[in-house]
Amino acid sequence: MDFVIGQDDAALRDAIRRFAQENLAPGAARADRDAAFPEGHFDSLAEFGAMGLNLPADYGGAGAPATGLALAVEEIAAACAATASSVTAHYLATDAILLGGGEAMQKRWLPDAAAGRKLGAFALTEPGAGSDPADMSTLALREGDGYRLRGTKHFITNGGSASFVTVFAKTDPTPGYHGISAFVVAAGTPGFEVGVAEDTMGIRASRIYELRFDCLLPAENLIGEEGSGFRTAMRVLDRGRVEIAAVACGIARAALEAALGWVRERKISGQPLANFQAIQFMLADMKTELEAARLMTLRAAALRETGERFTREAAMAKLFASEMAQRVTDLALQIHGGYGYTRGLPLERYARDARILRIFEGSSEIQRNIIARSELS
Repeated sequence: MDFVIGQDDAALRDAIRRFAQENLAPGAARADRDAAFPEGHFDSLAEFGAMGLNLPADYGGAGAPATGLALAVEEIAAACAATASSVTAHYLATDAILLGGGEAMQKRWLPDAAAGRKLGAFALTEPGAGSDPADMSTLALREGDGYRLRGTKHFITNGGSASFVTVFAKTDPTPGYHGISAFVVAAGTPGFEVGVAEDTMGIRASRIYELRFDCLLPAENLIGEEGSGFRTAMRVLDRGRVEIAAVACGIARAALEAALGWVRERKISGQPLANFQAIQFMLADMKTELEAARLMTLRAAALRETGERFTREAAMAKLFASEMAQRVTDLALQIHGGYGYTRGLPLERYARDARILRIFEGSSEIQRNIIARSELS
């Protein structure tokens, strides 16, 4: 695998792996059990410089290449998928400002975000508008010198802990995508309310919330121009789908590594499980699918780095990797037998964590639509 990874990317991957295994992995099971937002994880990630991996050095970020970023996200996810989910949501929020905002807005928000002093959230999904943003009902209409933002967003990662939220709303209430705009809303803004955290099946420590808005925002909080929000959101989601594919690879790798350790130690009829051909075939399939998913992820990331369009490749990587993670975690649990079904081992957590990857940032069905449209156009 390393033959396609440059020295700088490999060095970043290895450094993040050591950091994540030492600082994130030991607390992952407890954070999942308690559904507790891992504040300490973000302090250590910020100190390490990982909160700004996606941002350029001009704003205090690491300026990591897209391939290095994907490898870093995989390592974080292998240690704690919930932390990876929250970190990538932070990347979405800052990417929206980086890609859609002007220099003044970027200077205002991105240095603190890169340093971990401010945590971001990305608010696109609504109770009645998930896969198709054109269905959103949140409005941001002119009022005085600013905008009155009214509406509700749902399933927003980091929503209860974020210092700022990038929110998408219609500045033109007529149907369609052309009237969607994006805004930054700071925590504590009058009229911005955070609902109760959802009790989720997996990635439980990465809390998701309903956010309610009836806020008067200054015009300077508009990201870019009116009507540019849909294009910004789609560009951000292309990036985010590569990162979700990397999360899938991280979860699957952790499951595979657990299975490899188990089959070497567990004995049946006096023989290690590793000696049985049925087990060997399971491991071979798991490894092959994981490597294929990682290569697809890195290919999409490499295209992003060159500036080429990578929408289709991001969709393919996200589709294949998210479904691969479900298959690999299920096989790893099966290899562990009844022990895998207990909470004493991490297999059941890996299986639960992997399940959401086929839904958020565009379901598997949406990815298939994107891929098919690309092929047919």
